[in-house]
Order: sequence, then C-alpha cells, then structure tokens
Amino acid sequence: MSRLPVIVAQGGVSSAGRTSGFHGYRRLVLECLDDQSQRDTLSALRTLRNLPVDSSRDDILSGTLIRQLEKNLFDSQAIPVHQMIQAEHGTEIILRGRRLPDPLPTGWQLEKLEDGRVKVRIEGSQQLMVPATRQSLVSSAGQLPTGFSPEQLYQSRNHPRSLAMTVFGASDAIFSSGMDWNAIKQKLSPEEIAVYAGSAMSQMDYNGNGGMLQARLLGKRVTSKQCPLGFAEMSADFINAYVLGSLGGTGTGMGACATMLYNLEQAASEIRSGRRRLVIVGNSEAPITPEIMEGYSTMGALTTDAALRNLDGLSDSDNPDWRRACRPFGDNAGFTIAESSQFLVLMDDELALECGAEIMGAVADVFINADGFKKSISAPGAGNHLTVARAAALGRAIAGDDALRYRSFVQAHGTGTPQNRVTESQILSETAKTFGIENWPVAAVKSYVGHSIGAAGGDQIMATLGVWKHGVIPGIQTIKGLAEDVHSERLNILLNHFETGSDQMDLALVNAKGFGGNNATALLLSPEMTRKMLTVRHGGKAMTQWQQKNESVARQQDNYEGLCKTGEVSPIYQFGEGVLDGSDLEFTEKQVKVPGYGKALNLEMENPFWEF
Repeated sequence: MSRLPVIVAQGGVSSAGRTSGFHGYRRLVLECLDDQSQRDTLSALRTLRNLPVDSSRDDILSGTLIRQLEKNLFDSQAIPVHQMIQAEHGTEIILRGRRLPDPLPTGWQLEKLEDGRVKVRIEGSQQLMVPATRQSLVSSAGQLPTGFSPEQLYQSRNHPRSLAMTVFGASDAIFSSGMDWNAIKQKLSPEEIAVYAGSAMSQMDYNGNGGMLQARLLGKRVTSKQCPLGFAEMSADFINAYVLGSLGGTGTGMGACATMLYNLEQAASEIRSGRRRLVIVGNSEAPITPEIMEGYSTMGALTTDAALRNLDGLSDSDNPDWRRACRPFGDNAGFTIAESSQFLVLMDDELALECGAEIMGAVADVFINADGFKKSISAPGAGNHLTVARAAALGRAIAGDDALRYRSFVQAHGTGTPQNRVTESQILSETAKTFGIENWPVAAVKSYVGHSIGAAGGDQIMATLGVWKHGVIPGIQTIKGLAEDVHSERLNILLNHFETGSDQMDLALVNAKGFGGNNATALLLSPEMTRKMLTVRHGGKAMTQWQQKNESVARQQDNYEGLCKTGEVSPIYQFGEGVLDGSDLEFTEKQVKVPGYGKALNLEMENPFWEF
C-alpha cells in the first residue's frame, strides 16, 4: 500500500497576490466571498503593495492581475537597443583618450587634442552601434502586484528576480504551515527530506544569465554572480542553503510550461514509495524581460496590442483592453506572459497526522507523456490525450464513477492561443465522452494571472486548493463566449464563477501542455476525500489525535496571517548560519548522525538487485 502525498501548506506570490491564506485565489473570485473574507484579502493586498491604510478598494485592486506593463520592470515604450549604422570613409569623432578601445579597430587614425581628447578619423567605411530605443509589440503582462518588491524584504545581494521570489514564496509556505520546522526535523533523517524547485527558463534578468550574456555588449563587465546564480535549479539550491538548511534530495525537473507538474510528479512518486517523507516542491519564474517577450512574440505566441485591438474592433489610436489580454477558449490571439512563485509542502500521510498538519488535499499522481514524432517542435501532439485519460482513470479507480462524473473539475492549461483552444478542448471533450461525464466544469486561471511558464501549474494548483476552501470555481470572465472551433460537447467551460460548495468536488485534474511535447496532468484529491482515505487507513482514533494537534497548528497559522497583514514578517534568509562541514558529522559503520536531525542517516543498506 502506497503512502499518500498530502498537501499541508502552500505559499508564494503571483499577480493575484500572496498565495498563503488563500489570498491569491480569493482575488480571482473576490465578489463571491463573504464580507469578512473580502476585507481580509483587501487588507493583505494593501499591505503587500505598501499602500496607505485609507486606500480605496479600486486603488488596491488596480495593481493586480493582468494589466498594462509597468515601468518598474522595463519601459515597454522605450526598450534600449543598439542600432547598427554605417560610418562612411572620412567620418570623424572625438573621444576621451582613456575611452579608446584596445586594440584599435582597423582603419582608425588618431590625432591628439587638448584636455586628453582624441580625434578619430575612420579610413574606409565601418559599422558602428549607437544607442536607440524600440517600442514593444506587447504591453500587457501578469506582473507581481504593483509596489511589491521581494528583493527589498531581505539582504538580497543582487539576486536575480526569480530567486528573490523563491525566498519569499518558500518562506511563505513554511510560515503558513503553522508548524515548528526544527521539531519536524527531529522526526526525520536528512535523506527523508527533498526540495524540487526551479524555473523553466532559468534566471534571465540582468543579475543572472541575462546579464552574463549582455554585459560585454553593453560595455560592462560580467560579475562573479551572474553565471552561478543563473542556473535553472537555483531555486532549490537557495531553499536548501538559505531557507531550510536541508541536506536531503534536491534538483528540478524541466518540462517547459509543465515544469511545476514535473517537479510535483517526482515529489509525489518519492513520497508514495517511502523514499521521502517531506518534500517542498515549486517553481519560480520571472520571464517578463524584453528579450523573452520578443522571443515569444516573434514566434507568434504572445498576443500583441495590435491583435487585441483587432479582436475588439478598435482603431490604432485606441488603447487595447489589457485586462482582457488572455482569453482562453474564446476568440483570441495568443498568451499573456506572467511572473509567479508557487510552492507546496508535501508530507506522507503518517507524518502529516503525527504533526497535526493542515490537510489541504492530496496528490494522487501526476502523469507525464511525450508527443512522439512531431512536425513542429512547438505544435501540440498526442501525449496530452494520454495524460488526461490516465488521470481520469485513476480518479475513477480511487473515488468511483460517480465522483469522476459528477464531483470533479478541470483546471485547464488554457493559454489563450488559437491552437490551444482547439486542441485542449478536444482532448477534454473526448475524455468526458470516454468516461461518461456529461457536463465537466472547466476553468482557466491564466485569464486572470497570465502564463508564468514553468510556474503555471502552481498557479492552477493555488486556484484548485482555493476552490476546496471557498467553494467557487473561477470563471473565464475575459471572454464573452466560446470560439466557434472550440470543442464543447460534454464540457461546461465556465464563463462565470461557478459556486459548488466547499465539499462538493472530490477530484481535480490540473492540466499542462509544454513546448516540445511536455505534457502533464495531475490528479488532486479534495481535503474531504483525503480525510476519508486517512480515516480508513489509520482509524478514527488517529484522526481524533490529529485534530487535537491541528488546533495548535491552526493558531500558529492565524498568528502568521496577522503578522502578514501588519507587514511584520520577513522572509527566511539564513546567510552563513548553521554551516556544516565533515567535522560536524558523526560517522559509524551503520549510520551518520547530522546535527539538527532526530534520526541518523542509515548506512545499513540491502542489495536491491539479485545475489551473484
């Protein structure tokens, strides 16, 4: 019998706000919530954005979700570029002598002037690069809430943006768990913990790989940090080194837009097998840079301002409706890029009960399939048909036909591209027919938060856990109707919020489709379904004991939420603290004792293969 990977905490930040406390989810369905929940989320957003106490509701909400690109990241109307020009024979320029290149370009003749200046005469023609600007074709994005700067919350030391988001997101997940992490480590050995986190596109701003590639062309020097901090798995490295101090498993999967689910699959698989008992899994992505946006625009993937105007019949002088830039399953023209940092804490069922952890749901499995032979590396293929069918089949096996048919819903990949609306809707419609589902609810949260590439699956999971807390599936409110080529038979593609009740949905399928044929579908179980399964496995007495322990966990969660609302919380960042080396470890023939862990690392291993 496999162990059950239980979701015990979530944390992070997206364009919808802070993930913990369900605030990111609440922002999506704010008008459906009770007055107190609305006030709490508005207060959380106001604090996150560093706004005055007397800020209005509209002021607070205006700097969230998809919107016109703001200048804190870059000015989309004046992106710096180098324009190539041809200097003809005899061209003269005057420079400071100390600014002369060494060695001199071919054909440069020098004449010394006063005050250390030099006249340069160019013999023959020569190409020169001069500063200029260009206007971006795309002016909408799912940016973090206006005024929120994760790098200012701790001593970030020129960290790339997604790593600063990692420190915030992982800390948010750990704090919001309501548990004493030193006490948890006393129950575990180092190899029973793992961190699987990263980014699909690595760290591409100037403090990471972007700067390493740009520096010399900009007349600057490459720094000693840009290369090492640019690696895609650096999110996991930062959590191990500065947040948890973990000596356990580490790394990241890579699967384009399915990357978060690739990491989740590894975490869930290792917990089920008993190899790990506690895993932090997540992704942090900061792809809102001019270069990345131009790359996606050039391949026709991003929706441009001109395309939005065309969809709405606007003139060239009109501003497009940036709020409605992402339109899944409707008449659309491309996806809207976004940044996000999403993290989950998973425990096996026994450890979750022992710690009194909050039971937010469980990960039954994550199915991954490639597309096989392809004509175009970016085109969708057959693999996603397999992942969705396998996830639905497992849901049926665990919860029964009725649960799958009447108490499940889909968090679609829903990018907002013409190709996705056809292929994904066809997959979901055919799956519904196969399993006898009549009216399958389908949501697409990218319509609110945008497409955060590797972290996108985390945005979908954030919204899924919120559904089980508040009982409302977010509708796709950026479209007025389905496009004519969308396959809608047996589907209920939600155009409005769908109130289900917090205990009416047992199963959720979280779907992701990535460039290159990286398809993944996760099957998540509701908190109610998870508790029923735990009761069957562990008995009523164990659940009563868990409930008693959970009371103190809930109090700590409330305390953290209160501190967040007053802005009194700083991310965990333990730089240079508790550093261990080999002399701190106690080795014997049978085990290794590591400071901070209650259980030693076992060296008494059995041969996992055959005798010879």
